Amino acid sequence: MRTVAKSLTDALGLVALALMRSLGSLRSPVVWFYLLAPAAAAFFIWMGLAIWGVGAVVDWLLANPPMTLLASWGLIWLANLLAWLGGWMAIFAAAYLTTALLAAILVMPLMLRHLAQGEYADVAPLGADSFVAATVNSLWAAFLFIAAWLATVPLWLIPGLGLLLPLLLMAWFNRRTFAYDALAQHANAGEWEVLRREQRQAMFLLGLLVAVLAHLPFVGLLVPALAALAYVHLGLEALRRLRGEALMVGEARLVSD
Repeated sequence: MRTVAKSLTDALGLVALALMRSLGSLRSPVVWFYLLAPAAAAFFIWMGLAIWGVGAVVDWLLANPPMTLLASWGLIWLANLLAWLGGWMAIFAAAYLTTALLAAILVMPLMLRHLAQGEYADVAPLGADSFVAATVNSLWAAFLFIAAWLATVPLWLIPGLGLLLPLLLMAWFNRRTFAYDALAQHANAGEWEVLRREQRQAMFLLGLLVAVLAHLPFVGLLVPALAALAYVHLGLEALRRLRGEALMVGEARLVSD
């Protein structure tokens, strides 16, 4: 029990540190440009999807279970309500997904280079082809997110799950996409496996917090790039600590020998 509590405390501490450093990074005009560019793209994506896409999504939902079942039971008003709610949630999920991919594929490398040249200059890049691997990872995560989102739509009829499931799915997507992309250039394969195992709580908690922020008006447009920024701080700090611990262990072995 103490081990679990300590692990959770360490994870919360690392997430808090990443968020504090992210706020500190906002003093740079370059970082603000990286935040606002995906947000501007997201605004036009939202407008386009809301005008031309929501009606088609609602019609599709009304023509398929479980909405057809509700209509057959005489609950047409409930079917319409849930279809419109689901349609807007689908528009939101699609807009966030598109913006997150822009942030992960285009903004993340620029933000990573900016931070790596500054406060993380001591963290040597030992990773492989980061751009190709990160792009493939982001696209695969997006495919899995869409599949999971569609598969869980019927569960949204259960009270509470309509709010909880989108948050959990988005938290998973954030962790899967940004955690790997933030470390692909700097961590080798062995280090990534260790960090993915030891920092899974911190990575998921940060993803969950970002998912909550994404549902706030206006702030949500900035969230994907903010997530990229926070995951860079979390990932590189965790890698720095991991290498420091490895160095200390190596020195201790030399002393004992």
